[in-house]
Amino acid sequence: MQIYLENTTQTEKLGADLFEKILEKSIIFLQGDLGVGKTTLVRGFLRAAGYEGVVKSPTYNIVEEYSIGDLKVFHFDLYRVVDPEELEWIGIRDYFDQQAVCFIEWPDKGGGFLPRPDKVITIVVKGDGREVILL
Repeated sequence: MQIYLENTTQTEKLGADLFEKILEKSIIFLQGDLGVGKTTLVRGFLRAAGYEGVVKSPTYNIVEEYSIGDLKVFHFDLYRVVDPEELEWIGIRDYFDQQAVCFIEWPDKGGGFLPRPDKVITIVVKGDGREVILL
């Protein structure tokens, strides 16, 4: 499915819509260049789940963890990963073993250490907005 988003408000709304459709244990790959709105989409998801705090990109920490009631959300950004084996050092498999929603930005950098995704979301710049491809 393809969707055109005109602004960040629509990107957050798409994230909120995903909250209604995503199972509590899911792996979601987020693909797209820097600054296309991957973290904005995750923020929309978290807001719909009831999270009110700051949602920031996990670029420097690799993972940001959120607990909202019984829901756990792990937001990974693998942009700075040089060798996929680094993921083993942070215990990435332990995250996937939990009852949690895992959003993974730059999944191509985790080759061999990531499970098969339940959903792949690709965001690309198109004109003044974004085109989102959901698989």
